[in-house]
Amino acid sequence: MKCPYCGYPDSKVIDSRPTDDNTSIRRRRECLKCGKRFTTYEKVEQLPILVIKKDNRREVYDRDKILKGMIKACEKRPVPIKVLEEITDEIDKRIINSMEREITSTEIGEMVMEKLKNVDEVAYVRFASVYRQFKDINTFMDELKKLLKESETKKENA
Repeated sequence: MKCPYCGYPDSKVIDSRPTDDNTSIRRRRECLKCGKRFTTYEKVEQLPILVIKKDNRREVYDRDKILKGMIKACEKRPVPIKVLEEITDEIDKRIINSMEREITSTEIGEMVMEKLKNVDEVAYVRFASVYRQFKDINTFMDELKKLLKESETKKENA
């Protein structure tokens, strides 16, 4: 690390410790030439993930949108907010760990529906109706029939 006092390119680390919020590492360094000490911070580089919308617009990924959408779908349903936060965390980790710089809103929506289906079927249908933009009652009924069929299959296999 270049010394801020004399410009010498090398220094040695004297002390390293995490910051109070654990988001970076504070390092005390000493210049190998002039002997002066200085502090540096090391932080993980966060590159933005872009969401490709259905109309091909791109916007910065925002995990809060996932949570807000599920909260809306779960209105007046017996689903604790903690469960929705855990689902949001799981989806968020999956998106970040994919190491992709872009993801489609369709992929995110499918992840949410996959999780909601196992938590609350009514919330799942609500989310799906907004997300999939059912054009008429028939497409809505098709989704309900599919859900009922899956539910019956689960009961038979249990």
